Amino acid sequence: MPKDHFMGSLKTILQSIIIALAMSSAGNPAFARAPEPQDPLKFFAACAGRLSAEMEFQWMFDGDAADAFAAERAAVLDILEAMMSDDQGRDVLNWRVEAKMAQAALLTRATFTNDARAARHSAKLALYNVESCRAMLLS
Repeated sequence: MPKDHFMGSLKTILQSIIIALAMSSAGNPAFARAPEPQDPLKFFAACAGRLSAEMEFQWMFDGDAADAFAAERAAVLDILEAMMSDDQGRDVLNWRVEAKMAQAALLTRATFTNDARAARHSAKLALYNVESCRAMLLS
């Protein structure tokens, strides 16, 4: 199987899994809150997850926005790599995945729910999460 075809298939499968999990978990916003910056490693791991979710979500709607999120995510991954020790890989990956799933759930809820209040709340919280990551990148 050619590499491009494989990567395209993998991308489609991952998007389907993320959307299915996000919709089945109903996207509890309590889990999507940005962790307190007292633990920088956990904070940047969560940011990497959130930015991954944003990037993948934007693939459906706006390629340019997806590219911008990819650049921010790359910067966060560079920071993470510099911060973490070899024995922290599993924890960091876990934090990233948890944050990514929570952010994807918020984005899905903000976009596809019929409850206008829940949509606004989810959109605001998703934006807050990303903006807190951007603020740390700029500081």
